[in-house]
Amino acid sequence: MNLNNSQSLAVGHMNGPMLVLAGPGSGKTLVITERVFRLVTERGVDPAHILVITFTKAAAAEMRERFLRRIGGGRCPVTFGTFHAVFFQILKHAYGFHSGNIAREEQRFALMRDIILENHLEYEDENELIGELLGEIGTVKNTGIPLTHYYPKSCAKEIFEQIYQAYASKMKEQRLIDFDDMLVYCYELFAKRKDILLAWQQKFRYILVDEFQDINKIQFDIIRMLAQPEDNLFAVGDDDQSIYRFRGAKPELMLGFWECYPRAGRVLLDVNYRSLAPIVAASQNLISYNSQRFEKEIRSCGFPHGRKSLVSFHLWDSQREEGEAVIGQIRRECEAGRGYKDIAVLFRTNTQPRLFMSQLMAYNIPFRTRDNVPNLYEHWIAKDIFAYISLAQGNRTRKEMLKVMNRPNRYITRDSLPKSQVAFEAWAGYFYQKGQHWVAERIEQLEADLRVISRITPFAAINYIRAGIGYEGYLKEYAGYRRINADDLIEVLDELQDGSKGYKTYEAWFAHIEDYTRKLQEQKEQQKRQENCVSLATLHSAKGLEYPVVHILDVDEGVTPYKKAVLEEDIQEERRMFYVGVTRAKEELHIHSVRKYNGKEACCSRFVEEMKKPLRQA
Repeated sequence: MNLNNSQSLAVGHMNGPMLVLAGPGSGKTLVITERVFRLVTERGVDPAHILVITFTKAAAAEMRERFLRRIGGGRCPVTFGTFHAVFFQILKHAYGFHSGNIAREEQRFALMRDIILENHLEYEDENELIGELLGEIGTVKNTGIPLTHYYPKSCAKEIFEQIYQAYASKMKEQRLIDFDDMLVYCYELFAKRKDILLAWQQKFRYILVDEFQDINKIQFDIIRMLAQPEDNLFAVGDDDQSIYRFRGAKPELMLGFWECYPRAGRVLLDVNYRSLAPIVAASQNLISYNSQRFEKEIRSCGFPHGRKSLVSFHLWDSQREEGEAVIGQIRRECEAGRGYKDIAVLFRTNTQPRLFMSQLMAYNIPFRTRDNVPNLYEHWIAKDIFAYISLAQGNRTRKEMLKVMNRPNRYITRDSLPKSQVAFEAWAGYFYQKGQHWVAERIEQLEADLRVISRITPFAAINYIRAGIGYEGYLKEYAGYRRINADDLIEVLDELQDGSKGYKTYEAWFAHIEDYTRKLQEQKEQQKRQENCVSLATLHSAKGLEYPVVHILDVDEGVTPYKKAVLEEDIQEERRMFYVGVTRAKEELHIHSVRKYNGKEACCSRFVEEMKKPLRQA
């Protein structure tokens, strides 16, 4: 087995704690599997005493397969598993849990749906609210923050505390645990039962942790307990690729490794075998602007087999022009001999690819999405806009009117519409008779607004609904009530309005929407059967992958770094995320920015300039 100097140092480590800083493409999987091989074959360690922990099932399976190939096949009792799989195994022995005790996603949603009804929470998208609440409950558990000290984003603090307690009670009543509970229960078990902790310490005397930069506090606390007293903890990761702070991951834990283990060894895997020199140089320039990191010098392995490397920067007028240009580049690459599978197009968020996907479908270019890309036209805001337009075109059903009659709030009561069809004159008359003239006048204004909408283009209609009628103001009020970021809702309006440009009639626009939705469904079916596809992924989901050619789109301020990143620690996380995207490229990297994003003025990301010039050290 040919190893470079730093890999040999890491693999040869025997006892005590060790931190291995593994840059992109530096062979960390090789180092982990080779170290396990040598512990077993050269150092005489009982393989049953070795534990290798990863963050994904796929990574655990790959390591197991590589290790078994290395020892010549057969079986070997080294434990390879994810944090959750290993911790559940511990709980299984202690409490008799089985797979039926693990709450399925639909069970968790059903429990939360009942709790929301009990607490009379108002919402527009039920699944969205449930996802936010479950995510915040997970954050509390993973970070160890006392519930009384946690300030939620999804609802009022006192309501969240009630929901948290109700969710925990219902889970216990049904003897269910979720993945976050596995961590909490395991920590509590080890803290209270020293005899059980001792048994597992004797079982796992050598612990290797992959992707250590993604560990959260409770995971680290459990691993520290498990590794005692010998502290044979072999931690492998890259602090520059820590991008899961929203899940509770703390790069500070890796940066503070020596505070916990003052005598720990340290090795830097400093050769990038994935990316060629210009890409490595650009990535190192970029990440050097982060201050909270281990200083590293990463070098490329060179230009084997005559491969050429390219880093290019592009500025386009609009996202539509950007998409057309990227598709042109993809087609030229494929005409020159590449396959679609050699190309990835990366985005900061999972909503960005929508326009680009429609352009790919227009050119019949196969693609695969690694994220769930929500259909813009199924968003509740889009459905509100469609309801206004439908009413403007003559629809008078009560169902459609109820959707928007108080968006913005016109203080119209539902019982004023007793029939399935709405007659504006009678409806206004109902309030005149009650002496509520101001409500009747608002109904008459709504009718006048619908007449305006009936005569204009889709683009003008959305603009009129959001500004003239006041729908954008309603969204801001709703965001304030829900304690969510209003910009996220306004962005849906921006994207919807920008996508309606060029359609002169509602019929043409709705035909496009219907066609897009149909093709999107067909594309999802084709993804299951087709291997040679362009990969579309967010920077998060691209982690761990590599492609000969990578395009990163919409590299603009407000997108990358994201608009919610305000504090310096947030900007540093955004920079790490972008660094992950850049280092997915093996041979070609194309960075694309736009002058207008969703129809609004945009400016090129600071990361572009940072890639071009290294940070001068004082």
